[in-house]
Amino acid sequence: MRATDVAVGLASSISRWIAAKSGWLVVAIMVVAAVILLTMGRSPTCPCGTVRLWWGGVQSDQNSQQLTDWYSFSHLIHGFLFYAGGWLLLRRWPWQARLVIATVIEAGWEILENSPLIIDRYRAVTMAFGYTGDSVLNSLSDITCMIIGFAIARRLPVWMTIALAVAFELLTLAVIRDNLTLNVLMLVHPVEAIRVWQAGS
Repeated sequence: MRATDVAVGLASSISRWIAAKSGWLVVAIMVVAAVILLTMGRSPTCPCGTVRLWWGGVQSDQNSQQLTDWYSFSHLIHGFLFYAGGWLLLRRWPWQARLVIATVIEAGWEILENSPLIIDRYRAVTMAFGYTGDSVLNSLSDITCMIIGFAIARRLPVWMTIALAVAFELLTLAVIRDNLTLNVLMLVHPVEAIRVWQAGS
């Protein structure tokens, strides 16, 4: 038996095991992410002392502290993108295994996003002038939104998923002058003209 056949067989076995345990693995990933975030000093919930389902004020000390906000739409799109990426790169793997991998990536981003490196970067070059990081509640909600987006992309036709992503991007652009596209652009390669325009909101 060739080494490549052995590798393919092993990868197939691993993917089936991950798929079989996917529910438990997703929960475990979220628990580990929460523990790490708490260890990093993140607040469990909004320091304001109130837990709300939705908070719409972007330039507010409760943004990224409550259960959902305008940036929840970006995390839904994360799910769309992770589903597409998994389908392209790991098409032979069960979708449940691909979801576990997507959850690991999303949880990893939430941890990185709440590190001093990224918080300082956001404050310096994006519209999040007073950003201090997410509450653990908000981070777990962001991961959940990604999972919901992944599930939506799995069910909907490709064209409908793309249309929904564009609609979310246009909605948040119109309402808060920010979206996933601008967020990534400003984080990686800040454009002063965009920053000035966003500050006008």
